[in-house]
Amino acid sequence: MSALPGRVRVDEDDLDRRVDLLAAQLVRVHGVVPDERPRTYQAWTSPERVRTPDGSLWKRAVDVIRRDPPPYEGCFLHRDFHPGNVLFTGAGQELRITGVVDWVETSWGPADLDVAHCSTALALLHGPAYGLEFRERYEAHGGRDLADGPDHLYWRLLDALHYCPDAAKLAGPWRDLGRDDLTSDVLAVRLEAYVDGLLQRYG
Repeated sequence: MSALPGRVRVDEDDLDRRVDLLAAQLVRVHGVVPDERPRTYQAWTSPERVRTPDGSLWKRAVDVIRRDPPPYEGCFLHRDFHPGNVLFTGAGQELRITGVVDWVETSWGPADLDVAHCSTALALLHGPAYGLEFRERYEAHGGRDLADGPDHLYWRLLDALHYCPDAAKLAGPWRDLGRDDLTSDVLAVRLEAYVDGLLQRYG
């Protein structure tokens, strides 16, 4: 097996361009037509397994995922697409994606779920605004049709609530890459603000 060029980037330099490249790359992933359909996606949490902080915001969020999954048109999913699994080279206008790694969760399901997973990671890494706007970047690159309103909210919260109560677990590798600012308190505040933003936008 040969090594791919490039490195994982979780810093703040060239951030807007990197996020735009992530969106375009995810569109390409969703355009893959496999010879054999992979397994159906697996949810990584459920209302019974979520352990949220107290408060009405979190109760509302958990109530959203108590329903049956919305109907969807399935596509090929990476299922773990986020900045930590994408390699970059260059800087500025020369910035490029050189590879996407960690395909062990490949599955078949709604494009919304991959969008949701990357959005959660962006919200925790760089602030809620980056997570909330990732859908628009994905759509601007010609991504697959995503659900609207409560149906899209279901997929976004199904992913985000997986990181309750300890979003810091996700950030261990990021801190190893120099993001010492991502303390448990910072991540908790960002996750709550992101969930609140989702409820306001799609609820």
